[in-house]
Amino acid sequence: MNYIEVEFNLSPFNPWNEVLIAYLSEQDFESFQEEKPKVKAYIQEELFQKENFEVILKELNSQKELDFSYNLTLIPQQNWNAVWESQFEPVIIEDKLQIIAPFHRVNDFSGQIIVIEPKMSFGTGHHQTTYLMCKTMFDLDLKDQVVLDMGSGTGVLAILAEKLGALHVDAYDIEPWSVENCRENSEKNDCHNISSYLGDIDQVSGNFNLILANINKNVLKAHLPGYSNLLYSGGTLLLSGFFTSDENELKLAANENNLEFEYSENREGWSMLKFIKL
Repeated sequence: MNYIEVEFNLSPFNPWNEVLIAYLSEQDFESFQEEKPKVKAYIQEELFQKENFEVILKELNSQKELDFSYNLTLIPQQNWNAVWESQFEPVIIEDKLQIIAPFHRVNDFSGQIIVIEPKMSFGTGHHQTTYLMCKTMFDLDLKDQVVLDMGSGTGVLAILAEKLGALHVDAYDIEPWSVENCRENSEKNDCHNISSYLGDIDQVSGNFNLILANINKNVLKAHLPGYSNLLYSGGTLLLSGFFTSDENELKLAANENNLEFEYSENREGWSMLKFIKL
């Protein structure tokens, strides 16, 4: 699968970096990297729509206080793994957890370590949301819980769920290479209670005590009825992969699906929401 990289140069960088990422997130761009004054965004070649992209450019051009330029680059599939590897940053959560790649060095650390081979399943722009999800999972009692990791990617959340005591985890993703990556990483981290499946929300069956979904706002909104149906009464839903500015929209949609908002966590403009199934 080929990807398209769009590199923007922004002046000023703030707050237009967040504005730009919000625009691109609405158009199926799935990963972002910020290196001031640049923002790099990635989208599957088959999902890139020139007309939609030009709408974004027109909106940016209308902003008199913003100067920007951009470049489009096609990244062939055979180069994609190297791109992720070069951009993969460790996720360190206090003294509790380090999420690292095989090529990272580990200093003395008494907490848990999850080793992830990133391949094509890890978007470096979302490492803040990975942090938020994992940090919140440490505050939950996962012992003997049945968990769904929706949009599992590398499988990092599924792996952490098992390490925190989950009885079983179903991990779903719509990309075959993510399913394969999740299985490989589960084995690498000596996990035996994770089942990785290819499919979207309509392929999921059963009921769950906890659902984890670190995707993007539009997908999450579309999935909310399914999440509600799959959760046991009193079950927990954790959502991330979106900006703090999207919180109210998701809270309203969740409320319409019998999901009660409990609290939120924020980190560098990204958000995580916790809901309870009524």
